Amino acid sequence: MPILIKTGEHSNGTPEWGFIELQGDLEVRGEQSMDKQFIGDLYYTKYGQPILIIGHHILHGREVTMEKPYAVLEKIVKPTEKSPEDENMEVDVNQSISDSQILDSTVAIEHKSRQKTEYLVKAIVKKKLIFRARPKPIIANVTKK
Repeated sequence: MPILIKTGEHSNGTPEWGFIELQGDLEVRGEQSMDKQFIGDLYYTKYGQPILIIGHHILHGREVTMEKPYAVLEKIVKPTEKSPEDENMEVDVNQSISDSQILDSTVAIEHKSRQKTEYLVKAIVKKKLIFRARPKPIIANVTKK
């Protein structure tokens, strides 16, 4: 499951996203889905090194620019408009007609039921945050009484 993060905006207004690559698996208690759930806090050091804090664990990583960026697309399916010419074309199976007329009528019927598919670019993914090391526990200093 890719973890997507917003990293900025392209000059044409398209958002730029990145994704996080972790070693191992993220597991949650119970049967709940991790979709749109808070996972942790992402920080950057003054040197540009990403740090991810998940619960009581800290992960140190690095940022990599991908060779080939990905596009995040949204598929939009719309029914096409029927023209008056298409509505007049009906096929009568019992009528004796040539093969070319049957083919023309079949294409016309398929054209009436065809849907228009568009793809909308939601974001461009150019960067990847890689966390290869195992998470380290965060231990707070406890004062003794």
